[in-house]
Amino acid sequence: MTQWNIQNIVTELQQARNEWRTQQKSLKDFGGRELPSKEEIKKIMNDLCGILFPMRLGPHDLRQQSENFYIAHTLEKTLYALREQVKLNLTYDYKYKKHNENAEVIDVLAQSIVSEFAQKLPELRRILDTDVIAAYEGDPAARSVDEVLLCYPGILAIIYHRIAHEFYKKDLSLLARLIAEISHSKTGIDIHPGAQIDQGFFIDHGTGVVIGETCIIGKNVRIYQAVTLGAKRFEVDDAGRLQKEYARHPIVEDNVVIYAGATILGRITIGQGAVIGGNVWITQSVPANSAVSQSSATKSQV
Repeated sequence: MTQWNIQNIVTELQQARNEWRTQQKSLKDFGGRELPSKEEIKKIMNDLCGILFPMRLGPHDLRQQSENFYIAHTLEKTLYALREQVKLNLTYDYKYKKHNENAEVIDVLAQSIVSEFAQKLPELRRILDTDVIAAYEGDPAARSVDEVLLCYPGILAIIYHRIAHEFYKKDLSLLARLIAEISHSKTGIDIHPGAQIDQGFFIDHGTGVVIGETCIIGKNVRIYQAVTLGAKRFEVDDAGRLQKEYARHPIVEDNVVIYAGATILGRITIGQGAVIGGNVWITQSVPANSAVSQSSATKSQV
């Protein structure tokens, strides 16, 4: 016996794993890891940022004369790497849902998903340009769009979100969530990949922002740090289990401004052009073009 009693610990850990797998009814040994890799996705996301904004988020020694060469080379290897992560997500889904795994079907589907995603990159770049402009025009402290791209966590968060959302729409929820959580750890901004966010979106400062899965956010919306767009309550079934995949987060219409610390809960609508003051708690819809302050919010909830 060693000083640390290693073999006993190994045996007990095996027992704990077996108990867990029995509870989850997943005793079958899948073989290999067969899950998307967070480390690989981090590399892919860094490369995608460089592909979308090569002169600002690409290699420090890149010059405009070689932009297209860099993008072509990086895109080729990144799409191959991405395809492997998509295949891992699909393989996991097939097994988790108790379907028979078909490697050929998975290969074809992964290729189709990644090809479709690649074709959307120019459109993503154009939408992200509107987000960059919104940040530059919405913050008097911003001296240039370059500063916004290089320094603002809200911009990095929306780049990651717009990419994650594409995979969420393809039911690759594990891959999408990994991208979102990598962004969350980098920026302190938590955007669920299911949230639908239109163009010209700006998060200023950003730390502590939470945006839920079924949020719908319109054009030219600006929010500040510590804003929560969350669920008011969680529905349960007859057995007391939480229900999933139902609309439970706010709708924020075009040209809304939400100031720091505001908490907006439930499937309510913040009307177009509304201004939501700091540190308010809102659980009822707000009409278009209204202004809500702490005092008015308190009266409306009584």
